[in-house]
Amino acid sequence: MSSTGTTDHGATGPRGARHERDAADRLLRAATRSGAHLIAEAASLVQGWAVLADPIAGAVYSTPAAAAADGVHAAAAPREHPHCTQRPAAGAVLVLAAAPTVPPGHACHVATTTAALLEVRGQRAAELRGEQMRLHTTLIRLLLAGHTAAVTETLGGNRLTHVTVYRLSGVDLPTAHEVLWRAVRPSLAPYADACTLMGRRDGELVVAELHHGGDDGRILRLVSRLSERHHLLAGMAGPLPLAEMPTAHSDAAAARHSATPDRRVVPADAVGASRLTPLLPTAPYTRWAGSVLRPLSPAHQHLLLVWLRTGSKPRAAAALGLSAGTVRARIRDLSRLLGADLEDATVRAHLLLALRAPAPAPAPAPDDDDSDSDSSINTGSHSGSSPPGPPGPARLESLPDGLLDTEAVRTWANGLVGGLEPHLRIALACWLRHHARTAPAAAELHVHRTTLAGWLTQCAEHLARNLADATVRAEIHLALRATRTGPDDPAALPRRGGRTYRRL
Repeated sequence: MSSTGTTDHGATGPRGARHERDAADRLLRAATRSGAHLIAEAASLVQGWAVLADPIAGAVYSTPAAAAADGVHAAAAPREHPHCTQRPAAGAVLVLAAAPTVPPGHACHVATTTAALLEVRGQRAAELRGEQMRLHTTLIRLLLAGHTAAVTETLGGNRLTHVTVYRLSGVDLPTAHEVLWRAVRPSLAPYADACTLMGRRDGELVVAELHHGGDDGRILRLVSRLSERHHLLAGMAGPLPLAEMPTAHSDAAAARHSATPDRRVVPADAVGASRLTPLLPTAPYTRWAGSVLRPLSPAHQHLLLVWLRTGSKPRAAAALGLSAGTVRARIRDLSRLLGADLEDATVRAHLLLALRAPAPAPAPAPDDDDSDSDSSINTGSHSGSSPPGPPGPARLESLPDGLLDTEAVRTWANGLVGGLEPHLRIALACWLRHHARTAPAAAELHVHRTTLAGWLTQCAEHLARNLADATVRAEIHLALRATRTGPDDPAALPRRGGRTYRRL
């Protein structure tokens, strides 16, 4: 096929034309089977390797498989691989590396024909994509409604027992959805005991990976690349049992509110992952948390945790799929149930600390513990002492002695907020008391909002923390209280005439 082939293709004689028609026929027959067969046939015709490289997914098809890395690298840096023939195809790049004996004209013909057939396949897939996307969205809604059996029966995956949920938001969401769809190539037939569903709901992209206990990280890698490329923010939750899909769904939304351009994908178990809780003495910490949370059901605790993670009731409502009015009403009821003012910044920080406890109160003999505590209260009342109120000694307004007043906690708190100038410390404490609302904090401090915003920027740089994260703000609030030597009163803000301040 060497010199004769070159003459045929160069002269486009009858034999060369017939040879090209034969190649086109072989490629057409392969395209009717699958994209993988088409790439394999192209590799065979050029007696080398062929790769369809996607910027997000990497190698979509590769023949042989060992050529995948070379194909992706060639697509990313074409000038470094001048021997490769490349063509754009269906949102990806077709890369062919022909054998030295294959005429360049023949390689170009195979590449052009293959790319055209990939475009046709892509257009056909795009025509069906709308129906498939709507089906995926419907299945996600059924999972959120608790119809797990119906969904698994539809998918035909008896081993689909767990789910990992991603919730993405951003301006370029429609394009990102199509790119991720091409990269994942989702199918309702489980592959390797895993099935991926994705759909847009309420202005965000929801991706649910159904699997058997754990996932291989493939979807996480794709979501990470997609988030970087299209400037999205994402939250991730799971793996959780399939029946807990609503919990994973709301946890993923709560985690997304902690995402930043520097950290675009945040797992739910990392939200508020505190450097403080490991320093607390385990036994009194878990006993206090168990006593505080005793009136709450798991559903109540989850609602409060999502609210404290997101930092606002409207965001919590969006994460939980409820109306903002419903969330407000439930939080008011829980405030009465806990006997605490949940609008107080300190109470919120203590509540998040309780919800973050590593384990509930010791469960071996709860009746004995209850009876002991009751008897101690009764004994105290008969002996003339003044026992605590009905909620018991564990309250959210204050922490038990020995919990935060340890050397380890003081060292942590000084390392976090130590070194803040007086005016920055006072401004930060005031801002946190107002739940990160700049206008009322500036009014109490008697400074302009722009001035306060500048101070908060300096605080964020000094602390090296994301002040937009509600759980980070709760920890900073506790650290300020643990290191407080004065009232941190706005009236004590250093000033020098008018609304200016003086450095000390």
